[in-house]
Amino acid sequence: MDLSSSAENGILVVTVNESRIDAAVAIQFKDKMREETEGEAARIILNLSMVEFIDSSGLGAIVAAMKQLGSTRQMDLSCLSENVDRVFRLTRMDTVFQIHKSLGEALEN
Repeated sequence: MDLSSSAENGILVVTVNESRIDAAVAIQFKDKMREETEGEAARIILNLSMVEFIDSSGLGAIVAAMKQLGSTRQMDLSCLSENVDRVFRLTRMDTVFQIHKSLGEALEN
């Protein structure tokens, strides 16, 4: 699982550099997210621009990554493809996460 991160205006942007988050990589995703978010950034934006497919295990891994941040830190999502966005809406996870159309929009809010 390839993730990269950068800090922009005190916000940690974590980018998923893979086309899928599914059962085959869900545990790796959670472990890498834990490593990437160890710092003190109060807000994390998960950039999913390269992700074309997500299954229930991948969705669960993203929720687990959010929960491991605790109640004082926030994780937003950005750049969801049509297929990934559909999964979040069908499962009503769009009510749990703040979803932004672009990274620029996410950084502005």
